[in-house]
Amino acid sequence: MSVAVRADDLLRLARSKAPADRERLLMAVVDLCATSDAREVKASRPIQDLLSSIFMTLVVEAERDIRRRLAEKLAPVDWAPVALINVLALDEIEIARPVIAQSPVLQDGDLVRLLLEATLEHQVEIARRPRLGEPVIAAILASQKPAVMTALAANTEIELTPENLSRLVYAARRIATLRAPLARRKDLTPDLARELYVWVGQSLRQQLAKDFRLNLDALDDALAEAVREAHGGQADDEGVIGVETIDAAAEGRLVGKLAAAGQLKPGYLMRALREGKLPRFISALAMLGDFDLDHVHRAVGSERPELLAMACAAVGIDRSAFPTVLGLVWKLNGGRPGGGGDARAVVADLPAYTPAAAAAAFREALQAA
Repeated sequence: MSVAVRADDLLRLARSKAPADRERLLMAVVDLCATSDAREVKASRPIQDLLSSIFMTLVVEAERDIRRRLAEKLAPVDWAPVALINVLALDEIEIARPVIAQSPVLQDGDLVRLLLEATLEHQVEIARRPRLGEPVIAAILASQKPAVMTALAANTEIELTPENLSRLVYAARRIATLRAPLARRKDLTPDLARELYVWVGQSLRQQLAKDFRLNLDALDDALAEAVREAHGGQADDEGVIGVETIDAAAEGRLVGKLAAAGQLKPGYLMRALREGKLPRFISALAMLGDFDLDHVHRAVGSERPELLAMACAAVGIDRSAFPTVLGLVWKLNGGRPGGGGDARAVVADLPAYTPAAAAAAFREALQAA
């Protein structure tokens, strides 16, 4: 039986509303996928159009299990209709996963569009795909989403350029989940390994030193010096201490050194405020929350104290501590944000944000403003 005749039979089944015919249709499609006539399907535009109509009819009305089985069977073939594959790739993740992982039909443009339109789970699956073009990698790096970037770093099926690896290593200073997969990459350069050494724990440092033959004495001396500069002397019960600085730029550099030593914690924000170091507080809050520094500046100087509350909730400051934080900021910043007032009332009016929801609300509010 030719593909054209078989396609006519499939179309008749597709027009049927009977559940049994839907099942037979799926089985017939599976059979078609396994035939050697697939070349005829790929080469013939009329057959492609006909099969696209059949498949789309099936997908629009089919139950979840049928869509899942169809996705599994069509994922590896190169003749599947483009529109159908894109529809399946946007379906719920259990249906979309094999298509995103395998389909040769999905091109760079399709994958970039999925990164913009699909859920975070879909985006992670894209980053795990064995074959990724440079436009897709660039879109993942531009998104700055920790889970997606971590999946990209852990994808050993692709080779990353030194430039892309450099961006991932730089991001590892704030995204802890990036550090282990980056340390295990075979395409990491010695220079990037030395840079990554500062951000990782002891076991990963040993691995980097072994794999890249790093000079441990020199690296450990440099790390110890960075910590001493950031601490400026003795450590407190948080494991950090304030440092006298001259300007906001210096505050930012010192906060960066604390982060590099793994010692920048939410408790440090309160310490900075109690020492009267508002620029240090702003720099630390921006780094802990992965916020735009300008956004934090604007929030602190705004008429909306709830913006600062969102940012604090995003980095893990307990709701009960926010009135104290806000009171200290008011004292150091002439009553802003919001012109002073009752800090407890600000907290009472806020939703009970999770850290992720608070971060999203903060970014959305500042971008809108």
